[in-house]
Amino acid sequence: MRRLIPLAALLLAASPALAGDDWVPPVKDPLVLKECGSCHMAFQPAFLPARSWNRMMDELSRHFGEDASLPADKAQAIRAYLTANAGDVVTKGRARKYMQWVAPGGTPQRITENPDFERKHRFPDKVWQDPKVVTRSNCPACHRGADQGWYEDD
Repeated sequence: MRRLIPLAALLLAASPALAGDDWVPPVKDPLVLKECGSCHMAFQPAFLPARSWNRMMDELSRHFGEDASLPADKAQAIRAYLTANAGDVVTKGRARKYMQWVAPGGTPQRITENPDFERKHRFPDKVWQDPKVVTRSNCPACHRGADQGWYEDD
């Protein structure tokens, strides 16, 4: 017996822009997925403005306490992808809300310090201390579809 897919699901799959405020365009670039995703989830570039990604790429030798330096050609390709898909360029869904909180000219480096993130993640300390969560930047711990850009309340 064939399973019928509801029309709403088809519309959302056909046009992620219709998905609403819980979606951001997922990372599709294989190099970004490989290089950034080898240490943490490859965060969607729409969560930060291009100037933040430029700063982050300039400071890879001290990337949140780690040396994440890359060969120049890889760094250049990753920078191009991140800045072309940044939140001040692609303003859809959740990214639009995040960008409202970024100060003009500001260069935030942590998605988790955005007031929109903080507002939606006011949890007791025990949540952040759970061994399955550990850090505020471990989005997939609570959002099973985070790597695909889905941040609905799981």
